[in-house]
Amino acid sequence: MKLIIAEKLSQAQALVAPFKNVKKHKGYFEIPPNEFFPKGAYLTFCVGHLLELVKPGDYKPEWEKWKLQDLPMIPDRFRFKVSSSKYAQFNIIKKLAFDSKVTEIIGATDAGREGELIYRSLLITIKCKKPIKRLWISSLTHNAVLEGFRNLKDGSETIPVFMESYSRACADWLVGLNTTRAFTLLMKKRGVREVFATGRVMTPTIAMIVQREHEIENFKPEIFHEILADFDIDGKVYSGKWQKGEKSRFDKKEEAEEILKEIKGQQCEVASIKTDRKEYQPPLLFNLSALQAKANQIYKYSPEKTLNITSGLYLKKIVSYPRSDSSYITEEEARGIPEILNKLSSFESYQNILPAPKRSISGNKRFVDASKVSDHYAIIPTENVVNPAKLSGEERNIYDLIVRSVIAAHYDKAIFDTTTIHTTVNNHNFVSKGNVLIQEGWRKVLFEKNDKNDEDKVLLPKVESDDQGVVKNAKVKDGKTQPPKRYTLGNLITLMKTAGKTIENEELSKVLNEAKGLGTEATRSGIIKKIEALHYIKTQKNQVFATEKAKTLIAAIGKDSILTSPETTAVWEQRLAEIGKGKADAKAFMDLTKSMTEKVIAEAVEGSKEWVVSPSAASSSAKKSYEPVGNCPFCGKEMFYSKKSQFYGCTGYKEGCKFTISKKIARKTLTDAQVKRLLEKGETTLLKGFKKADGQSFSAALMLNKEEKKITFKK
Repeated sequence: MKLIIAEKLSQAQALVAPFKNVKKHKGYFEIPPNEFFPKGAYLTFCVGHLLELVKPGDYKPEWEKWKLQDLPMIPDRFRFKVSSSKYAQFNIIKKLAFDSKVTEIIGATDAGREGELIYRSLLITIKCKKPIKRLWISSLTHNAVLEGFRNLKDGSETIPVFMESYSRACADWLVGLNTTRAFTLLMKKRGVREVFATGRVMTPTIAMIVQREHEIENFKPEIFHEILADFDIDGKVYSGKWQKGEKSRFDKKEEAEEILKEIKGQQCEVASIKTDRKEYQPPLLFNLSALQAKANQIYKYSPEKTLNITSGLYLKKIVSYPRSDSSYITEEEARGIPEILNKLSSFESYQNILPAPKRSISGNKRFVDASKVSDHYAIIPTENVVNPAKLSGEERNIYDLIVRSVIAAHYDKAIFDTTTIHTTVNNHNFVSKGNVLIQEGWRKVLFEKNDKNDEDKVLLPKVESDDQGVVKNAKVKDGKTQPPKRYTLGNLITLMKTAGKTIENEELSKVLNEAKGLGTEATRSGIIKKIEALHYIKTQKNQVFATEKAKTLIAAIGKDSILTSPETTAVWEQRLAEIGKGKADAKAFMDLTKSMTEKVIAEAVEGSKEWVVSPSAASSSAKKSYEPVGNCPFCGKEMFYSKKSQFYGCTGYKEGCKFTISKKIARKTLTDAQVKRLLEKGETTLLKGFKKADGQSFSAALMLNKEEKKITFKK
């Protein structure tokens, strides 16, 4: 008899679905004998990570308290323990594992690093040494599940993957816990009472955000002036901008106005016309990072929200594994796509773009390349197609993005002709650029809506070289340089993935790009959520701001520290990837990590003598222990919720602003989202659950009465 261990209940339900006459027990399923399991099988499930690395105090009692003299804390051997809330399920799995009828274990957690760690750490902790097989699939459809059980891997094949994940977890424990204690204790000596959590991936991510914050803060706008002119060539009108060599702007307006005098109402001549053809191939298929970035760009979904929605679609068996880091599929998947598209063509949403010009992408290396598929292939729809109209709005949006990416791959390239006209007026050169869409291609699939970057908006008339006309209008346009844009949540995911581009060292940059940047597909959204929860960043209208706490931390660590540098991650990821491939020794990696941890702490202790820390700045971040819900409509300062007073209060109260919003109005408790909308829009949507004095419930919208500076019900 076999024991199958899944990662969670929903996954277990999908794995057991293809089998008949299954009995459900508390914490596991019993599969009767069949062609796959002649003696039957138990199928149980973890509750995510059942185990966690033990805390410092569990190794040595003296490590319970935070003391600089105890750092670095380096256990002789890392141990796991059962998470306190998961003992019941742990004991069920342990009992099944040692059932005398069970002769073999099948690891059926997610096919990847974390999944491997989840079930193997469990078996190691309970000291179960029964033979292991591994289910390794990228889809939960009936066919994929049965095919996976038919072609199980031997457990020895995935031991290196476990060693990689185990090494990563232990190294993160070493660096994270030790450096967090070091910087927190050293800050405390400087009068700053705040926990400064740090980590191998978290800290360089924060550093990049802080760097952008400083770039914006230190930016000094410069005024410039441009000369724009409209030309009339026999009734054909187009616009151009003055340009001399690479120069198209003036620092002094007087210089621009002098030229303006020379060209107003003068004769003009078409000096040259040049047309370049640009061809754009269909975008690559989605991996998780690309999907998160696109969903944030179009729908403003946070990376975590996109992952959760896509994971839900995966459990519904309608898309493939969501945490994929690959943008490619294998020939096997490519052969199944034509039938998937045929099924999708029956739905109204896709009838105008299906059938596609190309029936198959088999053999097309842009999308089909097994050498670029690691654990999982790109995120694509499965054969269990669903009418998007039957999904919830958010599910529909993500499913539609995934479906359209695959359809677009079956379309031709998009082609533009980019035309540049040089027009001369009294020896002054003006440049006009425009685009003509020659072939729509894949843009028909992906750019029907939500396209804010159309390149075919500017059209130029048909003119010939040496054509002459007149300057119809001309003016000097004033402008000023703009600061760097803030990162959006989608930008942040992309920034983490492509962090190698910020590294000057060519070899390290290559390593980091191959390792897919900072963190993994599965962890990036969680890291962003964590640094937001730790109040290192805040997001407003999808834009990411570095807090004073983040600035204080990065200023203390220093931009040249190995803890803030992507180069450190490059070295780590290279070693970890080699461990996962069985090409590097985990012990050697851990020795390297121990040395690095000792170095960071020694540098922090020495460097802290020179820290210039502003206690007021750091303490202000401590006061913001709750996320701001918006800005005060009267003084513009941030508003926070106070648990003590049960009110949303304005941080400008010391300057005299007394505006507040009660957490409860007419016995209804407001959410942060409702208050945020009230502050931004001036009113909420229709809300249910208000109660009158007699207890009768009613629905109403709340509105901001600016004249009386209070909240009222909208009539």
